[in-house]
Amino acid sequence: MKKYLLPETGNFYKANLHCHSTFSDGKWTPEELKERYMRRGYSIIAFTDHRRMHSQAHLTDGNFLALDGYEIDVNEQETNKNGYRKTCHFCLIAKKTGMSQPDFGDEDTYTPENISRIMKEAREKGFFVTYNHPNWSLEDFSDYINYHGMDAMEICNFGCVIVGYADYVPQVYDEMLRYGERIFCIATDDNHNRHPEDSVYCDSFGGFTVIKADSLSYESIISAMEKGHFYASQGPSVEELWYEDGKIHIKTSPVKKIDFVFGSRHAETRVAETDCYLTEAECAVPENSIFVRVTARDEKGFTADTNAYFVDELNN
Repeated sequence: MKKYLLPETGNFYKANLHCHSTFSDGKWTPEELKERYMRRGYSIIAFTDHRRMHSQAHLTDGNFLALDGYEIDVNEQETNKNGYRKTCHFCLIAKKTGMSQPDFGDEDTYTPENISRIMKEAREKGFFVTYNHPNWSLEDFSDYINYHGMDAMEICNFGCVIVGYADYVPQVYDEMLRYGERIFCIATDDNHNRHPEDSVYCDSFGGFTVIKADSLSYESIISAMEKGHFYASQGPSVEELWYEDGKIHIKTSPVKKIDFVFGSRHAETRVAETDCYLTEAECAVPENSIFVRVTARDEKGFTADTNAYFVDELNN
């Protein structure tokens, strides 16, 4: 039986799910962000300014959707034994319009227990929770493996990558999955726009999430996000993704390499011959697999990453 992992029907919408405007430390107004992102083919921005939720619902129209949200930071209060302070950043995207910013109480205690509490409470209060840029935050396995309650994590944070941080982090996603988290992955800009739009240092338009939904309505987009009907990208597109008779199948824009990752000591790859490209591939999912996810890489090295799909759910 053919099981579509990206829905067979619907429309693809390009989204930036982590964005800063002049309401915090961004340099572009919400109106400027809408205009400039729409010129690049985007239909959705989640406005996630620091610590305060400022609704930009007035920007929504038939071709553009503004999602409400904000970014929380929980910080070490004292310099640790290694001489620096860690921080944990995560975005809360409101699942409905008109929501108020919640009060979580203690947002200053940097412990896994407190961070997980806030994440879980945020989900209970109606927010989609995304964990952000672990390398920029100076967090490592001992930190993020103990966070529970998020919906997704940033497999790519372009705003960090563009200034030199190693925040394309598929290994972090895999570690979280192998240790029991069943979460999605997104790519974002986390843009602040301190450089001109045409600068090589511009932190916009480099990491995006492509959502497949029935329509560009708040309800439809959030429903698709909750179901994982999206993929993360720095450039390539995923046209189709399905599971059938024990195999994962993918169709993409022209790429040079397609990797299949299974969460075990097994992976497979398909590589295009010189002067050729791949636009589709399939792979049998080994019996000892925990999950399967796919990465497509183009000739510039940019990737598209699917969500992980757990084998026990695929076979049900």
